[in-house]
Amino acid sequence: MIRQLLASLIVLAAALAAWAFFVPGASQTLANYGIVLPFASSGETAAAPGQRPGGGRPGGARQTNVVTTGVTLATINSTLSAIGEGTATRSVTVASPVGGTLAEVLVRPGQTVAAGDIIARLDSDAEQIAFDRAKLALDDAQATLARTQGLATSNVVAPSVVTAAQLAAANAELELRNAQVALSRRTIASPIAGTVGLIQVTPGNYVPAQTTVTTIDDTSAILVDFWVPERYAVSIAPQMPVTVTAVALPGRVFDGEVNAVDNRIDPASRTLQVQAEIPNEDKALRAGMSFTVALRFPGEQFPAVNPLAILWSAQGSYVWKYVDGKASRVMAEIIQRNSDGVLVRADLAPGDAIITEGILQLSEGADVTLLSGPDGAVSPQEAVATQN
Repeated sequence: MIRQLLASLIVLAAALAAWAFFVPGASQTLANYGIVLPFASSGETAAAPGQRPGGGRPGGARQTNVVTTGVTLATINSTLSAIGEGTATRSVTVASPVGGTLAEVLVRPGQTVAAGDIIARLDSDAEQIAFDRAKLALDDAQATLARTQGLATSNVVAPSVVTAAQLAAANAELELRNAQVALSRRTIASPIAGTVGLIQVTPGNYVPAQTTVTTIDDTSAILVDFWVPERYAVSIAPQMPVTVTAVALPGRVFDGEVNAVDNRIDPASRTLQVQAEIPNEDKALRAGMSFTVALRFPGEQFPAVNPLAILWSAQGSYVWKYVDGKASRVMAEIIQRNSDGVLVRADLAPGDAIITEGILQLSEGADVTLLSGPDGAVSPQEAVATQN
């Protein structure tokens, strides 16, 4: 029992000695109770004549050793990244205008065609016969009209006969045009220039009207649709430059510009749809690809300070600024925390010295000794940083 009590007293005495030696202000606290130690705690010296215990100057002022770091400027909200999906500039689904047996397909998937190129043909024997018959009928009607008009000049036929011949020739011409349209519909042509997709039909099969034959995509440029948060709505405008990267093409970056901006915000997601146009001269990009889109904005600049400098009070967060050997308290509203600094809204300039060590012993206007770090004389040009 006595040994345990003795061990407890020894541990207590050791803890008291450690507190008195290592804790700043411990000697001063003991001196206030009339206990003067023969040694000084860290950062303190024994009281000399005319001085207060704790190594302070005459009059009670006490200096604290501090370390500072410089203030930098950080830019946020300067880059926006979004995920988008690509589509062709123009895309057409080619379908058979009429029903019939597919006679031949003249293109293959991946082939580049021009506008008006023939893609496929349907059997057209009946339509060709109808066209030839209509052409003969027109030739006969025109010959009859010519004879009738010759006789009319000699007053051999009445004017009504000439009128009837003119009507018959006009009707024959209309029949020929109708037969020509029916014959042209047996040929399926590409309405635009582009690249042929997969062929959806096989020659020899009967093809009903409006059956899809293939698709034609004009991929000279790719349109990328993506969505941005509502707060960027007023910052995005047509012709704004963008850069995109594709999952299928790692390492490549493509430049383009905003092509169109939707006229309303989606009320469900609170996002705005934007469309960018990306030139595709080498045909590396394809419709349907997913893209990561990046846009740059002027952004907002805020002072960035070391996270160790942030303290809190009833009024909010603040930092200690080193000014001409003294500590000055500056209120600092936290805007954003990053891995390498804290962005604040405060009366701070690039290069200002912010105290990061020794901050717990400070008071407004207290004298401090700078051990290391900038003293506030760093040029603003050397203290500018950029963060996304």
